[in-house]
Amino acid sequence: MIQVKAFAAYDAETPLRPFEFERKEVGANQVQIEILYSGVCHSDIHTAKGDWGPAIYPLVPGHEIVGKIIKTGENVTKFEVGELAGVGCFVDSCRKCQSCIEGEEQFCDEGMTGTYNSYERGTTTPTYGGYSTTITVDQDYVLHVSDKLDLKGVAPLLCAGITTYSPLRYLKVGKGHKVAVLGLGGLGHMAVKFAASFGAEVTMLSTSPSKEADAKALGAHHFALTTDPATMDSLANSFDFILNTVSAKHDYNTYLNLLKKNGTMIIVGAPPAGEPLQAFTLIFKRRSIMGSLIGGIKETQEMLDYCAEHNITADVEVIDMDYINEAYDRMNKSDVKYRFVIDMASMK
Repeated sequence: MIQVKAFAAYDAETPLRPFEFERKEVGANQVQIEILYSGVCHSDIHTAKGDWGPAIYPLVPGHEIVGKIIKTGENVTKFEVGELAGVGCFVDSCRKCQSCIEGEEQFCDEGMTGTYNSYERGTTTPTYGGYSTTITVDQDYVLHVSDKLDLKGVAPLLCAGITTYSPLRYLKVGKGHKVAVLGLGGLGHMAVKFAASFGAEVTMLSTSPSKEADAKALGAHHFALTTDPATMDSLANSFDFILNTVSAKHDYNTYLNLLKKNGTMIIVGAPPAGEPLQAFTLIFKRRSIMGSLIGGIKETQEMLDYCAEHNITADVEVIDMDYINEAYDRMNKSDVKYRFVIDMASMK
């Protein structure tokens, strides 16, 4: 067995604290990765606190993982020792349903196996995530990471990056499109970078006037203060797409009215309660609302390769592992630009 140091939530109420556990030895089709950086996603907080249903405690969060391969199984052909690699939100799936066959394992009919707060398929062994020193994963669920980019900024691409890249690519967003991004946080800042890189005209929609300079520095062409009624009136019927990254309660209808005929609002943020929709807001302009969930292994690799080619990474604040509880508090106050990343060397 492989001895692992980590930080874990032991219950929904108390702060994360040190935790040691064992991972199985590297299997024939697996690689072992020494974790160098682990991004901190808001879903880590929700899961640790039990906001999204019962959690498997002790729970080791983290699904934005980058590191170096230190061991490979005898059947591994896709990776070599010493190579940089990444692990995202899932580490397995059924491999046989239509979604898995099509390379969209995130929509696995049996449910993907989460990198944490899940069980290894066919067992009662919990999966433990990236707030740890090492991880072993099947080679088919590991990603190649370029050495051209700063690894610290690559880690959040494994969730925040692919969450915004995937729907923009699915809808073929590009030159000639007008895209609004609602909310400037971990997801929103990546949405601005990708939409602008794809050639779209990008507008940041925000309740905070202080975010205008940052939005434009990230690549937004315009900034709109959503608390200003005159501004909102002027933007009616303006956008082809709105990428909605907001996880707090808000009125979808207000923003749906900003869409052109045939426009689409993409939901990637997850508010705590359902939001009412006014049917006529959709009917009168044949508007649509859709959701999107990360991406499959193939698309995530495509995204990482695109980022390497176009020098795109997340804007991060690097922290030590023992700062994680303060980081959670700050994230709940939206006090980070725009993603915390744990330097796992602080665990040694």
